[in-house]
Amino acid sequence: MRRHSISDAGKSLERKGGGVPRATKLLWFRFKLITVCRFFILLLLIPWAAPVSSQADAGNGQPVSLAGDDLPLAQAQALVARALSNELKAAQNPTRPLRYQLRKISPRLSTTKEIYETKDGAVARLVAINDQPLSEADEQKEEARLNALLGDPGKQHHRKQSQDEDTARALKVLRALPSAFVYRYAGSGQGLQGKVEKFTFLPDRNFSPSSIETQALTQIAGEIWIDAEHERVVRLEGHLLEDVNFGWGILGRLNKGGWIVIEQADVGPATGIGQWRMVHFQMVMSGRVVFKNKSFDTTEDESRFAPLPAGMSYQQAIVLLGAEVK
Repeated sequence: MRRHSISDAGKSLERKGGGVPRATKLLWFRFKLITVCRFFILLLLIPWAAPVSSQADAGNGQPVSLAGDDLPLAQAQALVARALSNELKAAQNPTRPLRYQLRKISPRLSTTKEIYETKDGAVARLVAINDQPLSEADEQKEEARLNALLGDPGKQHHRKQSQDEDTARALKVLRALPSAFVYRYAGSGQGLQGKVEKFTFLPDRNFSPSSIETQALTQIAGEIWIDAEHERVVRLEGHLLEDVNFGWGILGRLNKGGWIVIEQADVGPATGIGQWRMVHFQMVMSGRVVFKNKSFDTTEDESRFAPLPAGMSYQQAIVLLGAEVK
C-alpha cells in the first residue's frame, strides 16, 4: 500500500465518542478506512484481480476477434495475473523512503505540503495555501504544531500504528480481489509513459464480501490501463453503480454515481531508484457517515520526488522540514 496523504475526515466523530456505544465505536474504527480517502486507497488495489474475458457479442456471448496489435485472450489473462502479483508484492514490501510535494485542491481551498517518509511514518509541513506562501501567523502555527509533535513521540507512534493498520486492511482487500471482478480486454492505447493495455471491469455477481472492507467491491465498475512493459497499473477510473451501505446502513452509505481517477507512474527518473507511486488522484463522492451527510470533491497531485536516507526518524524529518523554510 502506498504511503501517501491520509485524510483526517471522520475523526471528529471519534473525538465526540462519549455518547456513542462501545460496539458502535469499534465498528466505526473499521468503517473509517472505507470512508473518504482511505477507502479510495483500497480502490487503488482493485484493478488486478479477476478472470479476464475478451470482448463479447451481446447477442450470444461469443468472443469477437481482436484487431491490430491487441492482445489475444490468453495473453491478456496472463498480463492481469502478473500485474496483480506485482502490485501485491509492492504492497507487502517496504520501499525506499521519499520526500515529495503534495498539492490538494478542493472547491474552496488548495494546500501544498512537503511530505517526508520516515521509519516512524510520514511527516508533513504546510508550505502554501491557495498557491500563496504562508502568512507569518500561519507559519508560526505550523512551527508550533511541528514542535509539539517533536516533543510527543507517542502521537507520531499512534499515526504510524494507524498507517500500519490501514496497510493490513488494504492487503486483506487485495487478497479478496481475485473473486471480486470480471474483466474485459478493451484494446491497446497510449499512456503518458508509453503503450498501455486497457481493461474494463465489472463486479462478479458470485462474489460474496466477507467484511465491511470488501463490501464496496460489489458495486464498483470502471476501466484500468496496464503498462505492459513494466506490468504495472498506470490509470484507474472507477465509479459506483449503486448505493453502498455499511453496517446495514447504520454506519453510513456511499451514494451511487460517485467516481474516482487514480494515476500511478514510475518516479525513478526523478529519484534514481525506480519506484512506482501515485501521482494523481481525483474523487467526487457523496454519502453519509452515521447521521451526517458528506460530500467530497478533491484532487491531489504528487510531484518533486526525491530519495531520503533509509532509517530516518520522524524527528530528523521535522528538523529538515524546518530548515527548508528558513
